[in-house]
Amino acid sequence: MSDAMHDLVEVIAQLRDPNHGCPWDLKQTHQTLVPYVLEEAHEVVDAIRHGDDRHLKEELGDLLLQVVLHAQLAQEQQRFDLEAIARGITEKLIRRHPHVFGTAEAHDSETVSANWDAIKAAEQAERGESPSNSTSPLSAQLTRKVRGQPALAGAMTISRKAAKAGFEWDDMQGVWDKVHEELDELKEAVSSGDPKHAQEELGDLLFTLVNVARWCDIQPEEGLAGTNQRFLDRFSRVEAALGGDLQDRSIKELETVWQQAKLAIRAEQASSPVARNNHPDL
Repeated sequence: MSDAMHDLVEVIAQLRDPNHGCPWDLKQTHQTLVPYVLEEAHEVVDAIRHGDDRHLKEELGDLLLQVVLHAQLAQEQQRFDLEAIARGITEKLIRRHPHVFGTAEAHDSETVSANWDAIKAAEQAERGESPSNSTSPLSAQLTRKVRGQPALAGAMTISRKAAKAGFEWDDMQGVWDKVHEELDELKEAVSSGDPKHAQEELGDLLFTLVNVARWCDIQPEEGLAGTNQRFLDRFSRVEAALGGDLQDRSIKELETVWQQAKLAIRAEQASSPVARNNHPDL
């Protein structure tokens, strides 16, 4: 173990020391740390999207902290430790890359993925976890695969696997028809005043829109993340223009300032050298 990793492990152990540790760290369990694992993983993704190395280094450190902290919790109960975690993933990588560490051949990423899935399936069969033991093997496989994914990513995984198995529309028009059908059902559910029904129909509509993304080969998570950022950019300008006071403003006034912010951002992007290089038509 490197000196830096050794120091990190020692610091986490001290934070968890029953007599001289940190009260907050001592209260934590695997369950209470779940939100922090997810938060740090999303912040790593955000740093990657923005191409900020300083931010990425910091966020990867925060994510590593979560790994080491979970290992410390397990070690205290003599279940496993960081060494076992590292050893396990090392063995898995060697086992699932026979074209690198063995005699198998794989000249493209598709073959690598197929080999990975086959080896994974064999491992599951050895442990008695093979989906083939189920009356609905694909559903059993997907249930395990998506249970730890965010809902949007899980929907894309399910959509892709189901389509590959033959559960697919004949053409794009069928997908659009389904979107309109689900949108009408959502409107009806909202009008009925039944929030549970409305939530179900909203989920159906979102799932169908994920299928639109799959058909168009676009990433819904990236699309939504971009929309979130654009909204925040515009909203910050609306707040600034109105002196931070949005209360008691008419929707007409807010919409006017919103459109002004939108036009200002577009003008700035059009005049940016980076924007001109990436978008020569601007």
